[in-house]
Amino acid sequence: MQMENRIRSLRLARAWSQEQLAELASVSVRTIQRIEKGEPPSLETLSALAAVFETRIEALTGEPLNAAGPLDDAITLARQRLDEERHFYRSLTTALIVCGALFLLNRYTAPQSHWSLWVIAIWGALLLMKGIRLFLLREWIAQWQQRRLQKLLRK
Repeated sequence: MQMENRIRSLRLARAWSQEQLAELASVSVRTIQRIEKGEPPSLETLSALAAVFETRIEALTGEPLNAAGPLDDAITLARQRLDEERHFYRSLTTALIVCGALFLLNRYTAPQSHWSLWVIAIWGALLLMKGIRLFLLREWIAQWQQRRLQKLLRK
């Protein structure tokens, strides 16, 4: 079965119109019409349709596992990266709120003591290291891990 027939059959199996599918996938109705007429969709469109149909891209394309696998792997890696970044920003927000509250508590209860600055410095240093690792050293670490894995497999 060709890809356009798969997408059309999945859409009809859910009793969706082209307009409903387009809205769910955040694409234009014209894009859905083109796909169902046989024009190849972009990777972004395939990804959106796979998410809407709760399936893998290879199920939509009909390509063998080894041909569509890299597309799905790239999407999985991008989602992992997004989750890591979201976790970092959530941690940063939490640190700002908690450290701000501790600083205010310290200023109003014991202004002669500076214990909150230690908490802020330690938490800030940990977040800084995490941010550097996530945003600056990510590719370098991945390359080092790949080289190390290859070296270990050669032994």
